[in-house]
Amino acid sequence: MVSTVTEGRSLSELATELDLDFFLVSYTDLLGGTRAKLVPAAKIAVVEANGACFAPFASNLGLGPDAPDIAAIPDPGSLIVLPWQPNVGWLASDVYIEGKPFLAAPRMIFKRVLEQCANLGYQYKTGVEAEFCLLKKTKRSYKVADALDTTDRPCYDQLNLMRQFDLISTLVEYMEHLGWEPYQCDHEDANGQFEINWTYADALVTADRHVFFKYMVKSLAEQQGLTASFMPKIFSNLTGNGAHLHMSLWQGDQNAFEDEADGMGISAIAYEFLAGVLSHARGLSALCNPTVTSYKRLAASTTTSGSTWAPRYVSYGGNNRTHMIRIPEGGRFECRLIDGAACLYLAQAGLLAAGLDGMEQHLHPGKPLDGNLFARGSEFPDLQVLPANLPEAMQCLQQDPVLMATLGDQASNTLLEFKQQEWNSYSAAITPWELEQYINC
Repeated sequence: MVSTVTEGRSLSELATELDLDFFLVSYTDLLGGTRAKLVPAAKIAVVEANGACFAPFASNLGLGPDAPDIAAIPDPGSLIVLPWQPNVGWLASDVYIEGKPFLAAPRMIFKRVLEQCANLGYQYKTGVEAEFCLLKKTKRSYKVADALDTTDRPCYDQLNLMRQFDLISTLVEYMEHLGWEPYQCDHEDANGQFEINWTYADALVTADRHVFFKYMVKSLAEQQGLTASFMPKIFSNLTGNGAHLHMSLWQGDQNAFEDEADGMGISAIAYEFLAGVLSHARGLSALCNPTVTSYKRLAASTTTSGSTWAPRYVSYGGNNRTHMIRIPEGGRFECRLIDGAACLYLAQAGLLAAGLDGMEQHLHPGKPLDGNLFARGSEFPDLQVLPANLPEAMQCLQQDPVLMATLGDQASNTLLEFKQQEWNSYSAAITPWELEQYINC
């Protein structure tokens, strides 16, 4: 458990105390890619003071080849010792350029919104449910790693879960060692799909851990000759990978979202925050569902299991997984919009900004809906439908002044440009389906 020993110590001191020989100094770009340099512990003091330098054009930050170096300045509080390589410490970093914060870096964007939240007297706490699939590479594609994992409804299947015991149990052991307090793991609704849950924390900590979790899962899977993927929709007939986020606001030790007198157990502030999220939901889709494939998860009609488990409408309800927002118990709610491709710094920045806007305007979400919205959504004509594809989502983002201001001009313009390029590339590609469908025209 590293976080309890970092306060007041330099990285050089921590290297000595923890027997670290190297540090992975890492930052996240606008498309969610993680970039890093491996720094010998003997040189970490210089990097802690001045940052590790990167050519910014080499990653997706919207800067050209003529731009000066960016400096990734590591956050000592984020230090995680690699459980499978215990002489290496991983660090999340803040990005600077010419001595000033680089405002278009995802972690910096999120920290700005967190500062706004703190100025209002609140702390944003979150927990994420990170779903992933274990695959084997074939000559032309990928297949589910476990050849015996074939049932139509494999969710919570005991045999399928325990055949991956070595990998899952190792992940849990490592997370326990790191102090994350994992509490449940299961086989999810798609063949080859798994989820490990760990305890909620400060939202920045959750985002840092989510970045590291994806790196850890992929690294351990590779060691077993497997591919771990968080791709939102891998197989057209199977449930996609979500990253459902549970959230609450706190004032010290007091959960500001909790109200035992309310029928759903949440406070007036929580309703305003929730209403803000709903009012910005279509723009938030671009941050929570950032790829072309994301919308094949959201817009899927069904799967072999009988349900997609992905929201289609801008709605909320109680302990009901057919809504975009679920209130499983008092004091928190779950956003089911986010998928496995999302950069959690950007997704959480958007969600928090939307929620704070709801509080500022004293919005109310209206009455919760009951019933199965997967089957009955069309019965409610006033419900907004989530975007059907990436261009629609990006247009909704562009038309949302709160979210655009949250990102800032450089990040929003860069993100819109990257995603237009992504859509153009996808639109130009000829797929196997098209060949099969139209080859005899």
